[in-house]
Formats: sequence, structure tokens, C-alpha cells
Amino acid sequence: MPTPKLSNADPAILAAVADYFKVLSEVSRLQILNHLRSGPMNVMELSDATGLGQANLSKHLKVLTQAGILSRSPKGTSAYYEIIDPVIFKFCELACDRISERVLQQAESFSKLQA
Repeated sequence: MPTPKLSNADPAILAAVADYFKVLSEVSRLQILNHLRSGPMNVMELSDATGLGQANLSKHLKVLTQAGILSRSPKGTSAYYEIIDPVIFKFCELACDRISERVLQQAESFSKLQA
């Protein structure tokens, strides 16, 4: 099935894309994803790793799960969260690479101005 180009996309599709990016626009969620990159974790492990409180963490985990980025698997008295959409890291790497390039360019420009 061909992927629709953004310029030809239905407004409903564009709204869904915007919602997906909104999910990724929260620093705490990016922190959670970064820690889950190494494998499944439960809420206590994620709380220790991120420093987020359990209530706040649970809220973000719910958003990530509803967005289809994470899965939740009950095991005993805990629930483990795992990344089910590894494409998420391609987005993050693309953004990080682009931002790094921009910061380096700005630093270079600033150095030239000071010289």
C-alpha cells in the first residue's frame, strides 16, 4: 500500500500525524522511551530510572500506550511496559541529529562573530 504524501494527505490523516507528534512533544515521555529502549520495565523501575513520581509516570505511560507506542503486559503484581513501535527511535534520532547540526552551526557562526 503506497504511503500518502503529506501534501496530498486527507486532513484527518494530518490531524492523526499531529496528535502522534504531540505525544512525543513531552520531555518526560521522551525520557521514558529512552529508558525503555534497553527493554521492558515496570512502573517502579521506570520511576527509579526517570525520577518521575508514580502518578505522573502512570499518566505518561497511558498516553504512550494509547498512542500505540508502548504495550502493557501484566506480570504478577506488576505491569511491564515495552516499546512496540521501534520506528519511534528513527524519529528521535532524526530530530537529535538535526538539532545537533543546528547547534553546531550556530556555535560556529557565533565563533566567527567573536573573531
